[in-house]
Amino acid sequence: MEPTEGADHVDLVLDQWARRRPDLDVSPMAVIGRLKRLSRVIDAELRKVFAEFGLDPASFDVLATLRRSDPPHRLTPAQLMQSSMVTSGAVSQRLDRLGTAGLVTRTRSEEDARVVHVALTPAGLALIDQALPAHVANEHRLLAALDPAARTEVASTLRTLLLSLGDAT
Repeated sequence: MEPTEGADHVDLVLDQWARRRPDLDVSPMAVIGRLKRLSRVIDAELRKVFAEFGLDPASFDVLATLRRSDPPHRLTPAQLMQSSMVTSGAVSQRLDRLGTAGLVTRTRSEEDARVVHVALTPAGLALIDQALPAHVANEHRLLAALDPAARTEVASTLRTLLLSLGDAT
C-alpha cells in the first residue's frame, strides 16, 4: 500500500490485515496500535525534558508526588506507590537514588518505628519546582494538535477505558 495523505503507520497495518485476513475485525488495532505508538513517542519526548534536570520518569514522578502532597511534602513509601505512577520496586530504587542525590530524606516515625516517612529536601523541592513548569510546557507542546474540546474528549474517553479495565482509585 502506498502511503496516502493523512495516513499513519497504523493505517498501513490495518490495510495489510484487511487484505490478508478480511474475515477478522481488526478495528481494535486502530486504537491499541495508536496508543502504543503514542506511548513510545510521548515517553521519549518526556524523557528529554526530565534529562535536562538530571531526572528520569520515575524519579520525576516520585518528586512530583511528594510536591503535590500537603506540606511538609512527606509520605510513606506505601502512600508514594498509591499516589504515583511508579511500581513498588521502582519506588525503593528511586528513593535510594534520590536520597543519595540529597533530594529526599527517609526518617522513622516518632510514633511508630516501623513507619518510614519520605520527604522532599529543600534541594528536592527546588528541583521539582524548576522541572515541573518545563514538563507541563512539554505536555502542552505534545498535545498542541488538539484543541481544548478535543483534549477534554480524549481524556474522558481514556478515563472510561481505564475505569472499564479496573484502573480506579
